[in-house]
Amino acid sequence: MAGGFGVGKTTFVGSVSEIVPLTTEAVMTEASRGIDDLRATPNKQTTTVAMDFGRLSLDSDLILYLFGTPGQHRFWFMWDDLVRGAIGAVVLVDTRRLADCFSAIDFFEDRGLPYVVGLNCFNAQMYHRIDDVREAIAVGAHVPIVTCDARNRESTKQALIVLVEYAMRWWVQRGS
Repeated sequence: MAGGFGVGKTTFVGSVSEIVPLTTEAVMTEASRGIDDLRATPNKQTTTVAMDFGRLSLDSDLILYLFGTPGQHRFWFMWDDLVRGAIGAVVLVDTRRLADCFSAIDFFEDRGLPYVVGLNCFNAQMYHRIDDVREAIAVGAHVPIVTCDARNRESTKQALIVLVEYAMRWWVQRGS
């Protein structure tokens, strides 16, 4: 799981993981004032400083290890290590703050890693139509865009199923 600050990555991993997720949440302090934009998430008290880790068995022989990346740019040096060996990624997007996903999308495109875009519907609200989001974030029609609620296990599981199906087709097409 990747995306901007406060889009729901830790919540996503926690909602779908079949094990108690490992999180590296730290209390937000005054040191982040002026660095981390809390306007869209005024009640946010903690932030991921390394990664989140969970596990999900999709079948008896298909287990996903889930890694949630930190959202702040100052922690992005860890991303290369977190995606090593990944089959793909979910770029989680808060449609109230579309610009926050650009860096994550660029990251996966630059590395040739398949990704799906997960529109996290906070309070069951879509602020933009999927076609409008696709155009705004400039991803091709081949990239799946799904709606999800990071708090809802079935919703996040369905987003991961879309990712696995897409990644399998993507890797087969490339002969990997």
